[in-house]
Amino acid sequence: MTAIDANLPDRDSGETENRLLQNIIDYTAMSFALLWQRQAIYLATTILTAFFFDPINAMLFYGTILICEAQDLLLAKRVPRLKPDQHKAISMMVVWILLNTILSAAAICLYAVSVAFAQPAGGHFTPMFFLFAAALFAAMNNHQFLWAMIIRLTMYGVSFMLIVVKDIWTERPELSSELWLHFFTVIFVMYFLIDCSMVFLKLYRRNLEQLEKLKAEHERTKAAYIAKTQFISTVSHELRTPLTSIKGSLDLINTGALGEAPESMQSLIHLAGKNCERLASLINDVLDIQKMEAGEMNYREGTVDVHALIQEAIACNMGYTSAHNVEIVEDLRGNNDLYVKGDPSRLLQVLANIISNAAKFSLDGGEITVGCEKVGENIRLFVKDHGIGIPEGSHDKVFDRFSQIDSSDERHAGGTGLGMHISKEIVEHFGGTIDYRSKLGEGTEFFIKFPAISGHEVGSTGEEHTSPPCATQPEQR
Repeated sequence: MTAIDANLPDRDSGETENRLLQNIIDYTAMSFALLWQRQAIYLATTILTAFFFDPINAMLFYGTILICEAQDLLLAKRVPRLKPDQHKAISMMVVWILLNTILSAAAICLYAVSVAFAQPAGGHFTPMFFLFAAALFAAMNNHQFLWAMIIRLTMYGVSFMLIVVKDIWTERPELSSELWLHFFTVIFVMYFLIDCSMVFLKLYRRNLEQLEKLKAEHERTKAAYIAKTQFISTVSHELRTPLTSIKGSLDLINTGALGEAPESMQSLIHLAGKNCERLASLINDVLDIQKMEAGEMNYREGTVDVHALIQEAIACNMGYTSAHNVEIVEDLRGNNDLYVKGDPSRLLQVLANIISNAAKFSLDGGEITVGCEKVGENIRLFVKDHGIGIPEGSHDKVFDRFSQIDSSDERHAGGTGLGMHISKEIVEHFGGTIDYRSKLGEGTEFFIKFPAISGHEVGSTGEEHTSPPCATQPEQR
Protein backbone atom coordinates (compact mmCIF):
# COMPACT_ATOMS: atom_id res chain seq x y z
CA MET A 1 0.00 0.00 0.00
CA THR A 2 2.85 2.39 0.81
CA ALA A 3 4.46 1.89 -2.59
CA ILE A 4 1.16 2.42 -4.36
CA ASP A 5 0.36 5.56 -2.36
CA ALA A 6 3.83 6.93 -3.08
CA ASN A 7 3.15 6.70 -6.80
CA LEU A 8 -0.18 8.53 -6.62
CA PRO A 9 1.27 12.08 -6.53
CA ASP A 10 3.41 11.33 -9.59
CA ARG A 11 0.41 9.99 -11.48
CA ASP A 12 -1.74 12.99 -10.47
CA SER A 13 1.07 15.35 -11.47
CA GLY A 14 1.36 13.62 -14.83
CA GLU A 15 -2.38 13.90 -15.44
CA THR A 16 -2.25 17.61 -14.54
CA GLU A 17 0.61 18.19 -16.97
CA ASN A 18 -1.23 16.32 -19.72
CA ARG A 19 -4.39 18.33 -19.13
CA LEU A 20 -2.46 21.62 -19.05
CA LEU A 21 -0.75 20.73 -22.31
CA GLN A 22 -4.10 19.85 -23.87
CA ASN A 23 -5.51 23.19 -22.66
CA ILE A 24 -2.78 25.28 -24.26
CA ILE A 25 -2.90 23.18 -27.44
CA ASP A 26 -6.64 23.84 -27.75
CA TYR A 27 -6.18 27.51 -26.79
CA THR A 28 -3.48 28.22 -29.38
CA ALA A 29 -5.32 26.17 -32.03
CA MET A 30 -8.42 28.33 -31.53
CA SER A 31 -6.26 31.46 -31.56
CA PHE A 32 -4.76 30.42 -34.88
CA ALA A 33 -8.15 29.48 -36.35
CA LEU A 34 -9.63 32.92 -35.53
CA LEU A 35 -6.56 34.90 -36.66
CA TRP A 36 -8.13 36.58 -39.69
CA GLN A 37 -11.42 37.19 -37.90
CA ARG A 38 -9.57 39.12 -35.18
CA GLN A 39 -7.56 41.04 -37.77
CA ALA A 40 -10.75 42.20 -39.47
CA ILE A 41 -12.16 43.42 -36.14
CA TYR A 42 -8.95 45.24 -35.13
CA LEU A 43 -8.54 46.85 -38.55
CA ALA A 44 -12.15 48.04 -38.62
CA THR A 45 -11.78 49.50 -35.12
CA THR A 46 -8.52 51.24 -36.04
CA ILE A 47 -9.96 52.83 -39.20
CA LEU A 48 -13.15 53.94 -37.44
CA THR A 49 -11.44 55.51 -34.43
CA ALA A 50 -8.62 57.02 -36.52
CA PHE A 51 -11.18 58.89 -38.62
CA PHE A 52 -13.23 60.23 -35.69
CA PHE A 53 -10.53 60.53 -33.02
CA ASP A 54 -6.71 60.46 -32.97
CA PRO A 55 -5.11 58.66 -35.95
CA ILE A 56 -1.67 58.49 -34.30
CA ASN A 57 -3.02 56.66 -31.25
CA ALA A 58 -5.01 54.41 -33.57
CA MET A 59 -1.86 53.42 -35.49
CA LEU A 60 0.11 52.86 -32.28
CA PHE A 61 -2.69 50.60 -31.04
CA TYR A 62 -2.81 48.62 -34.29
CA GLY A 63 0.98 48.25 -34.39
CA THR A 64 1.02 46.87 -30.82
CA ILE A 65 -1.80 44.45 -31.67
CA LEU A 66 0.10 43.21 -34.75
CA ILE A 67 3.13 42.46 -32.57
CA CYS A 68 0.94 40.47 -30.16
CA GLU A 69 -0.72 38.63 -33.04
CA ALA A 70 2.66 37.69 -34.53
CA GLN A 71 3.74 36.36 -31.14
CA ASP A 72 0.49 34.39 -30.87
CA LEU A 73 1.17 32.89 -34.28
CA LEU A 74 4.67 31.80 -33.26
CA LEU A 75 3.36 30.25 -30.05
CA ALA A 76 0.58 28.45 -31.94
CA LYS A 77 3.19 26.81 -34.18
CA ARG A 78 5.47 25.79 -31.28
CA VAL A 79 2.87 24.34 -28.92
CA PRO A 80 1.98 21.19 -30.97
CA ARG A 81 5.64 20.10 -30.81
CA LEU A 82 5.58 19.89 -27.01
CA LYS A 83 5.52 16.48 -25.29
CA PRO A 84 3.85 15.71 -21.93
CA ASP A 85 7.23 14.93 -20.31
CA GLN A 86 8.72 18.34 -21.25
CA HIS A 87 7.67 19.98 -17.99
CA LYS A 88 10.02 22.97 -18.17
CA ALA A 89 9.12 23.72 -21.79
CA ILE A 90 5.39 23.54 -20.97
CA SER A 91 5.85 25.93 -18.02
CA MET A 92 7.77 28.40 -20.16
CA MET A 93 5.10 28.21 -22.85
CA VAL A 94 2.42 29.00 -20.26
CA VAL A 95 4.43 32.04 -19.12
CA TRP A 96 4.84 33.30 -22.69
CA ILE A 97 1.14 32.84 -23.42
CA LEU A 98 0.13 34.75 -20.28
CA LEU A 99 2.63 37.57 -20.96
CA ASN A 100 1.36 37.97 -24.49
CA THR A 101 -2.22 37.88 -23.21
CA ILE A 102 -1.44 40.67 -20.75
CA LEU A 103 0.24 42.75 -23.48
CA SER A 104 -2.61 42.42 -26.02
CA ALA A 105 -5.31 42.96 -23.39
CA ALA A 106 -3.45 46.00 -22.08
CA ALA A 107 -3.23 47.48 -25.58
CA ILE A 108 -6.98 47.05 -26.07
CA CYS A 109 -7.81 48.46 -22.63
CA LEU A 110 -5.48 51.47 -22.87
CA TYR A 111 -6.76 52.37 -26.30
CA ALA A 112 -10.43 52.06 -25.28
CA VAL A 113 -9.84 54.14 -22.14
CA SER A 114 -7.87 56.79 -24.08
CA VAL A 115 -10.71 57.15 -26.59
CA ALA A 116 -13.25 57.36 -23.75
CA PHE A 117 -11.27 60.02 -21.92
CA ALA A 118 -11.18 62.12 -25.09
CA GLN A 119 -15.00 62.18 -25.12
CA PRO A 120 -17.41 64.14 -22.93
CA ALA A 121 -18.95 62.37 -19.94
CA GLY A 122 -21.61 59.84 -20.87
CA GLY A 123 -20.73 59.71 -24.57
CA HIS A 124 -18.65 56.52 -24.59
CA PHE A 125 -20.65 54.24 -26.86
CA THR A 126 -17.77 53.41 -29.23
CA PRO A 127 -15.05 52.51 -26.65
CA MET A 128 -17.56 50.72 -24.41
CA PHE A 129 -18.83 48.64 -27.31
CA PHE A 130 -15.22 47.93 -28.30
CA LEU A 131 -14.51 46.62 -24.78
CA PHE A 132 -17.73 44.61 -24.73
CA ALA A 133 -16.91 42.95 -28.06
CA ALA A 134 -13.37 42.11 -26.86
CA ALA A 135 -14.69 40.67 -23.58
CA LEU A 136 -17.41 38.62 -25.30
CA PHE A 137 -14.83 37.31 -27.79
CA ALA A 138 -12.60 36.23 -24.86
CA ALA A 139 -15.51 34.57 -23.04
CA MET A 140 -16.46 32.57 -26.15
CA ASN A 141 -13.00 31.68 -27.47
CA ASN A 142 -10.47 31.76 -24.59
CA HIS A 143 -12.17 29.24 -22.27
CA GLN A 144 -9.67 26.51 -23.20
CA PHE A 145 -7.02 28.19 -21.00
CA LEU A 146 -8.66 29.46 -17.82
CA TRP A 147 -5.91 31.86 -16.71
CA ALA A 148 -5.81 33.63 -20.06
CA MET A 149 -9.58 34.11 -19.95
CA ILE A 150 -9.43 35.40 -16.35
CA ILE A 151 -6.70 37.91 -17.24
CA ARG A 152 -8.58 39.28 -20.23
CA LEU A 153 -11.97 39.53 -18.50
CA THR A 154 -10.41 41.14 -15.42
CA MET A 155 -8.54 43.77 -17.43
CA TYR A 156 -11.59 44.51 -19.58
CA GLY A 157 -13.77 44.73 -16.46
CA VAL A 158 -11.36 47.16 -14.82
CA SER A 159 -11.41 49.30 -17.98
CA PHE A 160 -15.22 49.30 -17.98
CA MET A 161 -15.29 50.47 -14.38
CA LEU A 162 -12.55 53.05 -14.92
CA ILE A 163 -14.53 54.75 -17.69
CA VAL A 164 -17.86 54.96 -15.83
CA VAL A 165 -16.34 55.72 -12.41
CA LYS A 166 -14.26 58.55 -13.93
CA ASP A 167 -17.48 60.13 -15.27
CA ILE A 168 -19.22 59.83 -11.91
CA TRP A 169 -16.17 61.17 -10.04
CA THR A 170 -15.83 64.14 -12.38
CA GLU A 171 -19.51 65.09 -12.72
CA ARG A 172 -20.77 64.07 -9.23
CA PRO A 173 -24.29 63.52 -10.67
CA GLU A 174 -27.56 62.76 -8.88
CA LEU A 175 -28.55 59.11 -8.54
CA SER A 176 -31.25 59.66 -11.19
CA SER A 177 -28.63 60.74 -13.75
CA GLU A 178 -27.86 58.69 -16.88
CA LEU A 179 -24.27 58.39 -15.69
CA TRP A 180 -25.41 56.18 -12.82
CA LEU A 181 -27.51 54.23 -15.32
CA HIS A 182 -24.32 53.63 -17.32
CA PHE A 183 -22.57 52.47 -14.16
CA PHE A 184 -25.24 49.90 -13.24
CA THR A 185 -25.49 48.79 -16.87
CA VAL A 186 -21.76 48.08 -16.83
CA ILE A 187 -22.22 45.98 -13.69
CA PHE A 188 -24.93 43.98 -15.45
CA VAL A 189 -22.82 43.59 -18.61
CA MET A 190 -19.88 42.30 -16.55
CA TYR A 191 -22.15 39.74 -14.87
CA PHE A 192 -23.44 38.69 -18.29
CA LEU A 193 -19.89 38.25 -19.63
CA ILE A 194 -18.80 36.20 -16.61
CA ASP A 195 -21.88 34.02 -16.92
CA CYS A 196 -21.19 33.44 -20.65
CA SER A 197 -17.58 32.55 -19.94
CA MET A 198 -18.64 29.99 -17.30
CA VAL A 199 -21.09 28.39 -19.71
CA PHE A 200 -18.43 28.00 -22.41
CA LEU A 201 -15.87 26.81 -19.84
CA LYS A 202 -18.22 24.08 -18.55
CA LEU A 203 -19.04 22.94 -22.08
CA TYR A 204 -15.35 22.75 -22.96
CA ARG A 205 -14.46 20.78 -19.84
CA ARG A 206 -17.38 18.44 -20.36
CA ASN A 207 -16.25 17.78 -23.93
CA LEU A 208 -12.68 17.27 -22.70
CA GLU A 209 -13.84 14.71 -20.15
CA GLN A 210 -15.83 12.89 -22.82
CA LEU A 211 -12.78 12.87 -25.07
CA GLU A 212 -10.63 11.42 -22.28
CA LYS A 213 -13.24 8.73 -21.66
CA LEU A 214 -13.30 7.89 -25.37
CA LYS A 215 -9.51 7.68 -25.44
CA ALA A 216 -9.50 5.36 -22.41
CA GLU A 217 -12.21 3.22 -23.99
CA HIS A 218 -10.23 3.15 -27.24
CA GLU A 219 -7.15 1.91 -25.39
CA ARG A 220 -9.19 -0.80 -23.65
CA THR A 221 -10.69 -1.81 -26.99
CA LYS A 222 -7.23 -1.97 -28.58
CA ALA A 223 -5.97 -4.13 -25.71
CA ALA A 224 -8.98 -6.45 -26.03
CA TYR A 225 -8.49 -6.65 -29.80
CA ILE A 226 -4.80 -7.52 -29.42
CA ALA A 227 -5.65 -10.16 -26.80
CA LYS A 228 -8.35 -11.59 -29.06
CA THR A 229 -6.00 -11.70 -32.05
CA GLN A 230 -3.26 -13.38 -30.05
CA PHE A 231 -5.73 -15.88 -28.62
CA ILE A 232 -7.14 -16.77 -32.05
CA SER A 233 -3.67 -17.10 -33.53
CA THR A 234 -2.42 -19.29 -30.67
CA VAL A 235 -5.49 -21.54 -30.57
CA SER A 236 -5.54 -21.92 -34.37
CA HIS A 237 -1.89 -22.94 -34.48
CA GLU A 238 -2.32 -25.27 -31.51
CA LEU A 239 -5.30 -26.94 -33.21
CA ARG A 240 -3.37 -27.49 -36.40
CA THR A 241 -0.82 -29.89 -34.89
CA PRO A 242 -3.24 -32.54 -33.53
CA LEU A 243 -5.57 -32.04 -36.50
CA THR A 244 -2.74 -32.77 -38.93
CA SER A 245 -1.97 -35.96 -37.00
CA ILE A 246 -5.63 -37.04 -36.98
CA LYS A 247 -6.07 -36.28 -40.67
CA GLY A 248 -2.87 -38.15 -41.56
CA SER A 249 -4.02 -41.20 -39.63
CA LEU A 250 -7.43 -41.16 -41.30
CA ASP A 251 -5.81 -40.82 -44.73
CA LEU A 252 -3.64 -43.87 -44.02
CA ILE A 253 -6.72 -45.87 -43.03
CA ASN A 254 -8.65 -44.69 -46.11
CA THR A 255 -5.81 -45.67 -48.47
CA GLY A 256 -5.66 -49.16 -46.98
CA ALA A 257 -2.00 -48.79 -45.97
CA LEU A 258 -2.87 -50.24 -42.54
CA GLY A 259 -5.12 -52.93 -43.92
CA GLU A 260 -8.69 -52.84 -45.05
CA ALA A 261 -11.03 -51.32 -42.50
CA PRO A 262 -14.18 -53.25 -41.51
CA GLU A 263 -17.19 -52.25 -43.59
CA SER A 264 -19.06 -51.18 -40.45
CA MET A 265 -16.33 -48.61 -39.72
CA GLN A 266 -15.92 -47.17 -43.20
CA SER A 267 -18.84 -44.74 -42.96
CA LEU A 268 -17.55 -43.44 -39.61
CA ILE A 269 -14.01 -43.06 -40.98
CA HIS A 270 -15.36 -41.25 -44.03
CA LEU A 271 -17.40 -38.91 -41.78
CA ALA A 272 -14.37 -38.25 -39.57
CA GLY A 273 -12.25 -37.44 -42.62
CA LYS A 274 -14.88 -35.07 -43.97
CA ASN A 275 -15.11 -33.24 -40.64
CA CYS A 276 -11.31 -33.02 -40.48
CA GLU A 277 -11.40 -31.24 -43.83
CA ARG A 278 -14.05 -28.84 -42.57
CA LEU A 279 -12.11 -28.11 -39.39
CA ALA A 280 -8.87 -27.55 -41.35
CA SER A 281 -10.73 -25.17 -43.65
CA LEU A 282 -12.14 -23.27 -40.67
CA ILE A 283 -8.70 -22.91 -39.08
CA ASN A 284 -7.19 -21.68 -42.34
CA ASP A 285 -9.98 -19.14 -42.79
CA VAL A 286 -9.67 -17.83 -39.23
CA LEU A 287 -5.90 -17.48 -39.63
CA ASP A 288 -6.38 -15.66 -42.93
CA ILE A 289 -8.84 -13.23 -41.33
CA GLN A 290 -6.44 -12.63 -38.44
CA LYS A 291 -3.57 -11.95 -40.87
CA MET A 292 -5.69 -9.55 -42.92
CA GLU A 293 -6.72 -7.60 -39.83
CA ALA A 294 -3.10 -7.36 -38.70
CA GLY A 295 -1.89 -6.44 -42.19
CA GLU A 296 0.33 -9.53 -42.26
CA MET A 297 -1.29 -11.42 -45.13
CA ASN A 298 1.44 -12.75 -47.42
CA TYR A 299 0.99 -12.34 -51.17
CA ARG A 300 3.31 -13.67 -53.86
CA GLU A 301 2.58 -11.24 -56.67
CA GLY A 302 3.42 -12.23 -60.22
CA THR A 303 1.93 -12.83 -63.64
CA VAL A 304 -0.91 -15.34 -63.73
CA ASP A 305 -1.99 -17.27 -66.83
CA VAL A 306 -5.78 -17.09 -66.47
CA HIS A 307 -6.49 -20.12 -68.70
CA ALA A 308 -4.10 -22.27 -66.64
CA LEU A 309 -5.64 -20.89 -63.43
CA ILE A 310 -9.16 -21.87 -64.52
CA GLN A 311 -8.02 -25.36 -65.53
CA GLU A 312 -6.18 -25.84 -62.23
CA ALA A 313 -9.21 -24.65 -60.25
CA ILE A 314 -11.44 -27.16 -62.04
CA ALA A 315 -8.95 -29.98 -61.45
CA CYS A 316 -8.52 -29.12 -57.77
CA ASN A 317 -12.26 -28.98 -57.11
CA MET A 318 -13.38 -31.90 -59.25
CA GLY A 319 -13.51 -34.23 -56.28
CA TYR A 320 -15.49 -31.77 -54.18
CA THR A 321 -18.12 -31.19 -56.86
CA SER A 322 -18.37 -34.93 -57.55
CA ALA A 323 -19.09 -35.53 -53.87
CA HIS A 324 -22.08 -33.20 -54.26
CA ASN A 325 -23.13 -34.98 -57.49
CA VAL A 326 -22.49 -31.85 -59.53
CA GLU A 327 -20.65 -31.67 -62.83
CA ILE A 328 -18.06 -28.93 -63.40
CA VAL A 329 -17.32 -27.76 -66.96
CA GLU A 330 -14.79 -25.39 -68.52
CA ASP A 331 -15.68 -22.34 -70.63
CA LEU A 332 -12.57 -20.52 -71.90
CA ARG A 333 -13.79 -17.87 -74.33
CA GLY A 334 -11.45 -16.51 -76.98
CA ASN A 335 -8.25 -17.95 -78.39
CA ASN A 336 -5.83 -15.34 -77.06
CA ASP A 337 -3.75 -15.93 -73.95
CA LEU A 338 -5.03 -13.94 -70.95
CA TYR A 339 -2.83 -12.68 -68.13
CA VAL A 340 -3.39 -10.75 -64.91
CA LYS A 341 -1.25 -9.70 -61.99
CA GLY A 342 -1.83 -11.56 -58.73
CA ASP A 343 -0.87 -14.40 -56.43
CA PRO A 344 -1.85 -17.65 -58.19
CA SER A 345 -2.35 -19.61 -54.96
CA ARG A 346 -4.57 -16.86 -53.51
CA LEU A 347 -6.58 -16.52 -56.73
CA LEU A 348 -7.00 -20.28 -56.75
CA GLN A 349 -8.29 -19.98 -53.17
CA VAL A 350 -10.85 -17.42 -54.35
CA LEU A 351 -12.07 -19.68 -57.15
CA ALA A 352 -12.20 -22.64 -54.75
CA ASN A 353 -14.43 -20.61 -52.41
CA ILE A 354 -16.82 -19.72 -55.22
CA ILE A 355 -16.85 -23.23 -56.75
CA SER A 356 -17.46 -24.89 -53.37
CA ASN A 357 -20.40 -22.55 -52.75
CA ALA A 358 -21.79 -23.30 -56.20
CA ALA A 359 -21.51 -27.04 -55.54
CA LYS A 360 -23.18 -26.86 -52.14
CA PHE A 361 -26.08 -24.83 -53.41
CA SER A 362 -26.61 -26.61 -56.72
CA LEU A 363 -29.37 -29.14 -57.23
CA ASP A 364 -28.54 -32.85 -57.38
CA GLY A 365 -27.11 -33.65 -60.80
CA GLY A 366 -26.58 -29.95 -61.57
CA GLU A 367 -23.82 -28.28 -63.54
CA ILE A 368 -21.26 -25.59 -62.71
CA THR A 369 -19.54 -23.56 -65.44
CA VAL A 370 -16.12 -22.08 -64.72
CA GLY A 371 -14.57 -19.82 -67.34
CA CYS A 372 -13.04 -16.53 -68.39
CA GLU A 373 -13.23 -13.94 -71.14
CA LYS A 374 -11.75 -10.58 -72.09
CA VAL A 375 -14.15 -7.64 -71.75
CA GLY A 376 -12.59 -4.40 -72.97
CA GLU A 377 -9.40 -3.82 -70.97
CA ASN A 378 -10.40 -6.29 -68.26
CA ILE A 379 -10.28 -10.04 -67.76
CA ARG A 380 -13.53 -11.49 -66.42
CA LEU A 381 -13.50 -14.80 -64.50
CA PHE A 382 -16.88 -16.35 -63.76
CA VAL A 383 -18.44 -19.30 -61.95
CA LYS A 384 -22.05 -20.02 -62.87
CA ASP A 385 -24.42 -22.51 -61.27
CA HIS A 386 -28.10 -23.41 -61.72
CA GLY A 387 -28.86 -23.86 -58.03
CA ILE A 388 -31.19 -22.28 -55.51
CA GLY A 389 -29.99 -18.71 -56.11
CA ILE A 390 -29.52 -15.81 -53.69
CA PRO A 391 -32.41 -13.66 -52.42
CA GLU A 392 -32.46 -9.95 -53.31
CA GLY A 393 -30.94 -7.61 -50.73
CA SER A 394 -28.37 -10.17 -49.57
CA HIS A 395 -25.27 -8.54 -51.07
CA ASP A 396 -23.81 -7.39 -47.73
CA LYS A 397 -24.42 -10.79 -46.14
CA VAL A 398 -22.64 -12.60 -48.97
CA PHE A 399 -19.40 -10.66 -48.49
CA ASP A 400 -19.58 -9.96 -44.76
CA ARG A 401 -17.63 -11.87 -42.11
CA PHE A 402 -19.35 -14.72 -40.24
CA SER A 403 -22.52 -14.00 -42.16
CA GLN A 404 -24.87 -16.58 -43.64
CA ILE A 405 -27.75 -15.84 -45.97
CA ASP A 406 -29.63 -18.65 -44.26
CA SER A 407 -28.64 -18.42 -40.59
CA SER A 408 -31.29 -20.80 -39.32
CA ASP A 409 -30.47 -24.07 -37.55
CA GLU A 410 -31.86 -25.98 -40.56
CA ARG A 411 -29.96 -24.20 -43.30
CA HIS A 412 -29.20 -25.98 -46.56
CA ALA A 413 -25.43 -26.18 -46.09
CA GLY A 414 -22.92 -25.52 -43.35
CA GLY A 415 -20.17 -22.95 -43.34
CA THR A 416 -18.34 -20.36 -41.29
CA GLY A 417 -19.30 -17.30 -43.31
CA LEU A 418 -15.66 -16.37 -43.96
CA GLY A 419 -14.84 -17.60 -47.45
CA MET A 420 -16.40 -14.86 -49.57
CA HIS A 421 -15.18 -12.12 -47.24
CA ILE A 422 -11.63 -13.43 -47.60
CA SER A 423 -12.12 -13.72 -51.37
CA LYS A 424 -13.24 -10.09 -51.60
CA GLU A 425 -10.19 -8.93 -49.63
CA ILE A 426 -7.83 -10.91 -51.87
CA VAL A 427 -9.42 -9.71 -55.12
CA GLU A 428 -9.43 -6.06 -54.04
CA HIS A 429 -5.80 -6.32 -52.90
CA PHE A 430 -4.81 -6.95 -56.52
CA GLY A 431 -7.00 -4.13 -57.86
CA GLY A 432 -9.90 -6.32 -58.93
CA THR A 433 -13.61 -6.41 -58.17
CA ILE A 434 -15.89 -9.28 -57.25
CA ASP A 435 -19.67 -9.37 -57.51
CA TYR A 436 -22.55 -11.61 -58.51
CA ARG A 437 -25.92 -11.70 -60.18
CA SER A 438 -28.55 -14.16 -59.16
CA LYS A 439 -32.17 -15.08 -59.57
CA LEU A 440 -33.90 -17.03 -56.85
CA GLY A 441 -34.59 -20.59 -57.95
CA GLU A 442 -32.60 -20.27 -61.21
CA GLY A 443 -28.98 -19.97 -60.14
CA THR A 444 -26.10 -17.59 -59.47
CA GLU A 445 -23.13 -16.27 -61.41
CA PHE A 446 -20.13 -14.90 -59.49
CA PHE A 447 -17.67 -12.89 -61.55
CA ILE A 448 -14.27 -11.33 -60.91
CA LYS A 449 -12.70 -8.56 -62.99
CA PHE A 450 -8.98 -7.80 -63.18
CA PRO A 451 -7.10 -5.37 -65.42
CA ALA A 452 -5.62 -7.29 -68.35
CA ILE A 453 -1.86 -7.46 -68.90
CA SER A 454 -0.48 -7.28 -72.44
CA GLY A 455 1.99 -9.77 -73.83
CA HIS A 456 4.79 -7.19 -73.53
CA GLU A 457 4.07 -6.73 -69.80
CA VAL A 458 4.12 -10.50 -69.29
CA GLY A 459 7.62 -10.69 -70.64
CA SER A 460 8.86 -7.94 -68.32
CA THR A 461 7.36 -9.05 -65.03
CA GLY A 462 9.69 -11.92 -64.40
CA GLU A 463 8.25 -15.18 -63.15
CA GLU A 464 5.06 -16.40 -64.79
CA HIS A 465 2.90 -18.65 -62.60
CA THR A 466 0.84 -21.18 -64.51
CA SER A 467 0.24 -24.06 -62.15
CA PRO A 468 -0.38 -23.01 -58.53
CA PRO A 469 -0.98 -25.61 -55.84
CA CYS A 470 -4.54 -26.61 -55.04
CA ALA A 471 -6.24 -24.75 -52.21
CA THR A 472 -8.39 -26.27 -49.48
CA GLN A 473 -12.16 -26.05 -49.72
CA PRO A 474 -13.57 -23.29 -47.52
CA GLU A 475 -17.05 -23.20 -46.04
CA GLN A 476 -19.22 -20.16 -46.78
CA ARG A 477 -22.38 -18.57 -48.13
